[in-house]
Amino acid sequence: MLSKSQARTFFLGGTAVTFLIFIGLTIYSMAPSNDQSNHLNITEQVIKGKHLWETNNCMGCHSILGEGGYYAPELTKVIDRKGAPMVKAILQSPIPWAPNGRKMVAYNMSDEDAEAMVEYFKWIGGIDLNGFDRIVSPLAKDKIKD
Repeated sequence: MLSKSQARTFFLGGTAVTFLIFIGLTIYSMAPSNDQSNHLNITEQVIKGKHLWETNNCMGCHSILGEGGYYAPELTKVIDRKGAPMVKAILQSPIPWAPNGRKMVAYNMSDEDAEAMVEYFKWIGGIDLNGFDRIVSPLAKDKIKD
């Protein structure tokens, strides 16, 4: 059993060590060499695509980087999976796109808006995911190749 002074020393020493580890990891994670945000590649098209993503409430059904709805596919690496022409065609389709029985709204986007969305998806796909670039949607479990 520790005496009162030993317990205090143990507590203060453990707190100091934990604090120093926390500060060290914070400094390490903030180092420019560890930047994974892909922020240098943000263009006006990417900003417009993000705006379209938000105003059309795409996140209500889809997810990006694991955030959003799970009704429809995860779109973080959609350009790698489907290709830009396919994504653009879906966004410009005048009729609802309905794969696997789930119907997507027919956005009938202009060429400019569809291109902005594709650029946004390309930018999102360029973010370093620390190796977690597998399909993460529960709707696509059967497509995961181990």
